Amino acid sequence: MEMQAERGQAAAWFRELRDRIVAAFETLEDAGPGDAPAGRFDVRETRRGEDGGGGLMSVMRGGRVFEKVGVNWSAVHGTLAPAARAAMADRGVPGIDRDPRFWASGISLVAHMQNPHAPAVHMNTRMFWTPGAWWFGGGTDLNPCLEYAEDTAHFHDTLRLACAPHDCDYYARFKAWADEYFFIPHRGRARGVGGIFYDDLNSGDWAADFAFTRAVGEAFLPAFLPLAERRMAQPWDAKARDAQLIHRGLYAEYNLVYDRGTKFGLATGHDPEAVLMSLPPLAKWP
Repeated sequence: MEMQAERGQAAAWFRELRDRIVAAFETLEDAGPGDAPAGRFDVRETRRGEDGGGGLMSVMRGGRVFEKVGVNWSAVHGTLAPAARAAMADRGVPGIDRDPRFWASGISLVAHMQNPHAPAVHMNTRMFWTPGAWWFGGGTDLNPCLEYAEDTAHFHDTLRLACAPHDCDYYARFKAWADEYFFIPHRGRARGVGGIFYDDLNSGDWAADFAFTRAVGEAFLPAFLPLAERRMAQPWDAKARDAQLIHRGLYAEYNLVYDRGTKFGLATGHDPEAVLMSLPPLAKWP
């Protein structure tokens, strides 16, 4: 079950989505408030350890709209380390004890905004392959430090509409999964207002699961851009900035302690700067 064609198709689509999002964010920067130069992404290639593959790390810092945003794409392959192999065996991945080869590709995005009224956001979609199995995963969640009910409603409504054509249960199921996954146990609270999250998606129909994963990726810009456009020029004060920095501390705690993607990236030898791209540029703790 090598799935060379399917793997190539998935990797190419994740790369194309990355390109479109980068272009849309730079267009938003051009329309941003203030007279400072519009931000642009700094792009560099990444390489994965001693095995194979790599990707593109694209980070913008200090823009009109984005204080820091990263949009990374990767396609990597190699042999799973014993700890990662054991973890996948525990998840029921067939044959991983006999053949530890893997391949993975996806896009990962985290945006931290200049204006405290504009919500931070995360999105990723990915495909994972081993000789005995394949699956898709991903999702997106909104992380405002100052919540607006209409922004939350728009974000969730867009995701609900994206899920509906693929399975009538997907939105409710994956929203509940996001509520559980993006929870910070040691703080007893969620890191944001949720979204959708899914993993290990293999219905037996690769084309259908890939179509759903594309729908999640396609929904991201319609779900998020209107919120950024609405809030990017809204007046803010020192109190709002303080709330933003404290909320970023929660985000950093979650990503370093609990996030599955962070753990996998570091454990499998991917470029640590790319893996830790999700961390905010500034944060504080009360």
